[in-house]
Amino acid sequence: MSIEAVRHYLEKFNLASQIREFSQSSATVKEAAAALRTEPARIAKTLAFKLPDKIVLIVCAGDTKIDNHKYKAYFQTKAKMLSAAEVEKYTGHKIGGVCPFGLPSDEIAVYLDESLLRFATVFPACGSSNSAIELTPQLLFEVSNAWDWVDVCSKI
Repeated sequence: MSIEAVRHYLEKFNLASQIREFSQSSATVKEAAAALRTEPARIAKTLAFKLPDKIVLIVCAGDTKIDNHKYKAYFQTKAKMLSAAEVEKYTGHKIGGVCPFGLPSDEIAVYLDESLLRFATVFPACGSSNSAIELTPQLLFEVSNAWDWVDVCSKI
């Protein structure tokens, strides 16, 4: 059902027809890279965190992880990831399909990590564990209504 919310959301940008659905899982970076026949780094994974006053989604390159020192310096608090149940509750997407599109609330803050900027295009999920879309980082920023670019990740 979540992919339908994303499809509806992306229609506003004339991008719904560009959603790719796969017969195999694309729930992990490795699976998504295999399904898309691309390098894992180009998978734009979306991670969900709880701040004292809001939920934050950070979209970053597939070959990175949250750097706790950078995260704390930017957000002024320790990184606390949401549980799987909280992710679905707040984003409307299950783990493996979490993306910055079709969110149930405008109060969820979306940030894009600068690790995405080294690619001409990246592949975020589209609300299911077997979907993705190819976007430039700049278009991803616009379509996701991102709040800002951040530098809170480091290479794995």
